[in-house]
Amino acid sequence: MNVVNDTQFKIVASDLDGTLLAPDHQLSDYSKKTLKELHSKGFTFVFATGRHHVDVARIREQAGIPAYMITSNGARVHDQNDELMYSKNIDEKLVQPIVDVVKKDPKIRIHIYQNDNWLISQEDENIKKFHKASGFQYTLLDIDNVPTSGVAKVFFVYPDHEYLTQVEDQLKEKFKGRVSIAFSTPWCLEVMGDGVSKGAALDAVASSIGSSLHNCIAFGDGMNDVEMLSMAGRGLVMETSHEKVKQALPDNEIIGSNKDHAVARYLNEHLL
Repeated sequence: MNVVNDTQFKIVASDLDGTLLAPDHQLSDYSKKTLKELHSKGFTFVFATGRHHVDVARIREQAGIPAYMITSNGARVHDQNDELMYSKNIDEKLVQPIVDVVKKDPKIRIHIYQNDNWLISQEDENIKKFHKASGFQYTLLDIDNVPTSGVAKVFFVYPDHEYLTQVEDQLKEKFKGRVSIAFSTPWCLEVMGDGVSKGAALDAVASSIGSSLHNCIAFGDGMNDVEMLSMAGRGLVMETSHEKVKQALPDNEIIGSNKDHAVARYLNEHLL
């Protein structure tokens, strides 16, 4: 972790689920108030998430501030005016082969983010509840004929982390050097284009406004946050993060949980 003074931070980036959002996946009133104060004092805020950009745009609207959006773990970056700054898709030739790795396993739900669309292999009522606030909903996917153009990410959901790590190993062996792979939660394994990460996307945002990662403070809780948290001037790890995250970032400060509004509290204590 780089040692910098609080006064050097100009950009604040945060993951959403498990980090900035409360356990009910909503922005608390305290967090909304904090974000508005950050904006009023000249800080640039960046939502940095695995979620879809359509989903995040509605959360940004609820926050009531202009903000950059890093979505699909860095495969998409939108500016404060919702203009697409950066986009990197999975190689079209790889999308169906990636799905083929697990399509015969009925236990695993397959998801695809394609342009403005969200596709899923099976109905999932819990997922519908998860995205109720944003109103962003999926359509069903034909796993034998998946779309291949405009695919930001493919992800697999199953409530057994060790089971999914076996899938991760298969994907790494089969597509080595051609995709980026990360867990956003222990039960969600995500596949993006080669070189895609929240860290690389945050660097692009900082550069676009004449700043650098040295001036960024970032918050996260997942393995898909590790690059961002290690590259930022200061990367804060949630106490509820999986042990793999803490092991990957042994020198990074650990703060409280999203249940206790730890991100907003930290920002109030250190930046506001």
